[in-house]
Amino acid sequence: MLTRLALILAIGISGMACGSSSDTASATAATSGDDLATDDAASAQDIVDTAVGAGSFTTLAAALEAAGLVETLRGDGPFTVFAPTDAAFAALPAGTVESLLRPENREQLVAVLKYHVVSGDVRASDVVNLAQATTVQGGVLNIDVVEGVRINDANVVQADIVCANGVIHVIDRVLLPE
Repeated sequence: MLTRLALILAIGISGMACGSSSDTASATAATSGDDLATDDAASAQDIVDTAVGAGSFTTLAAALEAAGLVETLRGDGPFTVFAPTDAAFAALPAGTVESLLRPENREQLVAVLKYHVVSGDVRASDVVNLAQATTVQGGVLNIDVVEGVRINDANVVQADIVCANGVIHVIDRVLLPE
């Protein structure tokens, strides 16, 4: 898988992977630089292939590989993933990502990644009616829809990227369990 990621990075694939069912999400994507498809026919790919194909989730994809969660997120689901971009990972304190990717910190990495996943297919129309959501890690995400949509302290910058086994909402920060 890491070889595949390196190949993707090397040739700069920013292929379209999953569709967006939200016009607002499409407009946000255009301004946020995320290159995810808006074509519903493309929603045949799973969450992992969608993230890899988008080109702005290489750190997330590498972390999923290191945590051994790739096959889980390729499973039937459905899953809702609040996916931090590479820029979100880069905003963490220096050394945080490198530390989490070390084999001896795998348990902590798994906890952080599972904190970004909610069981079920939770679309933007559902999120706006929720105050909280329980993650597969067991923690609770706080949802605020007063000014845009915020998950804890992260902004949702693109919503409803529909995949074969769930949905991705792109966020601008890495969520850290308490």
